[in-house]
Amino acid sequence: MHKLKIGILLCLILFVLLQLYIAADVADFSTDSVSTIDPEKLTPITLELPEKTEEITSLYAKEALLMDGDTGRVLYEKNGYKRAPMASTTKIMTAVYVIENCDLNDIATVSEKAAAQPKVRMGVKEGEQYKVQDLLYALMLESYNDCAVVLAEHVSGSVDLFCKAMTEKAKELGCEDTNFETPNGLDSDAHYTTPYDLARITKYALENETFSDIVRTREYSFSDHSGKRNVTVSNKDGFLSRYEGAVGVKTGFTGKAGYCFVGAVKHDDKFLISVVLASGWPPHKTYKWDDTIALMKYGEANYEKCRIIKGQKRVGQIVVSHGEKSTVPLYLDGSRSMLLSKDDKVETKLQLKKQLEAPVRKNQKAGTLSVYINGECIETIDIRTTEKSGKETFVMIYEHNIKSMIPGGR
Repeated sequence: MHKLKIGILLCLILFVLLQLYIAADVADFSTDSVSTIDPEKLTPITLELPEKTEEITSLYAKEALLMDGDTGRVLYEKNGYKRAPMASTTKIMTAVYVIENCDLNDIATVSEKAAAQPKVRMGVKEGEQYKVQDLLYALMLESYNDCAVVLAEHVSGSVDLFCKAMTEKAKELGCEDTNFETPNGLDSDAHYTTPYDLARITKYALENETFSDIVRTREYSFSDHSGKRNVTVSNKDGFLSRYEGAVGVKTGFTGKAGYCFVGAVKHDDKFLISVVLASGWPPHKTYKWDDTIALMKYGEANYEKCRIIKGQKRVGQIVVSHGEKSTVPLYLDGSRSMLLSKDDKVETKLQLKKQLEAPVRKNQKAGTLSVYINGECIETIDIRTTEKSGKETFVMIYEHNIKSMIPGGR
């Protein structure tokens, strides 16, 4: 009789284990719970765009590029990926790197090397001290070469270490064709960038509020730390007064690089960044303005800011494996707008996980929607969960198991 009881108990244990396995298996592969997405909610919005009204027939610059400042998409380029010297447009990276790696209220001391820098210079003298913030204004408004070295030595201890750090930062931003050997842009064989890289660096820099405020300032006054010397600097960026919505950014010239300029415009809901390198040599100082205006007019005339994907609170659902809920709803994380022309073809590609393993967090990433323009991926939008789901309990598994045994109980 005792052996019989043990046998019955073992059978019951095996039965329960078998049913738990079946329940788990059913929970994973139930045909009642499937991951679904409503394709209509992820389809690009149909747009009516104007015909092209502006063409770029020629530029003085040997290398040039126009970028959508919001998405980083290239709208026009002429030798846009060719390595070239960039003169004082180098100081865009110098300034943003200093801002990110230094207290702007720090006091920097002028070294012998800094005081010996060539024109254009503020004329700092060895041993003088200046606030970092003041040196940044002198750097970007007047393009003083000595201020660049003072800042580089203050942040990194030496010009060489500072330039290596700037180059590494450029690589982090995806600028693989950029190398810095000076913080001020003086000619050097291994000092170069491309219009594309320089536009990317500028896009990043303009996201920094301090940098953006500096480059659009018309005039700035300050004193050295002792109060004995007073300095006033004026912005040499003539583009600020030549084009509506202009917000900077930086001029440059060396004998090797020619006249260079990086410009930016925020106007009519459009954010454009332009780069022109080798835009003439003396006496053609105004060529860089003509080229920049031509690029900006091209961008403003031929591109419109369009919302192509609308944010959705509910775009579908995804299966939850071993969860207290069999599925959780999904939403599209925000709408997306970008500059488009009549010739652009917009497509989207969806990637969605088959299921999520419990526990599931609210706002957990479940997939992505990539936006392509003319076959190039411009942006990727996350698809996330709107609810959380804990793990299923033993009681839930047992109840599900019992229902699965009853015809029509599922």
